[in-house]
Amino acid sequence: MKVFLVGFMGSGKTTIGKKLANYLKYDFIDLDKLIESKVGMSIVEYFELHGENAFRDLEKDVLQKTEFPENVIIATGGGAPCFADNMSWMNENGLVAYLSLSPKALANRLENSKTDRPLIRHLKGDELEGFISTKLAEREPFYNQSKFVVSASDLTAERLAFYLNLG
Repeated sequence: MKVFLVGFMGSGKTTIGKKLANYLKYDFIDLDKLIESKVGMSIVEYFELHGENAFRDLEKDVLQKTEFPENVIIATGGGAPCFADNMSWMNENGLVAYLSLSPKALANRLENSKTDRPLIRHLKGDELEGFISTKLAEREPFYNQSKFVVSASDLTAERLAFYLNLG
């Protein structure tokens, strides 16, 4: 089973994804890391050199053209479900779970981990939370197309496996 984890940056897609993969004995793939390995640079560098539109095209190609293992947890980038036909493609090709958190909880998680996140690198405090609220409002219509919507607050791999009917 292919499981795609979607949600805003800081929602825990990579962290809980690794734990879920370990719990289920599945492979784990971080889509952003896979993209970085294919282009030989960080997402931040790619954004700066080529812009967001070029990155979104690349992201779609890597997501939709990669031969993923049969049993795999894939942590997507926060914007991946919101561009092209990525969300419908993921829903057609596996289980999709939206890891949901409030803007305040996301801001608290992201406050100290912004350097590798091009969209929020220069924001702090209320400015960061305001940005998250605005972006989340834009993205949630896509995220909410997921088969599963799960609160990422205090989420464990075991609980997520249960919600997804996998464990």
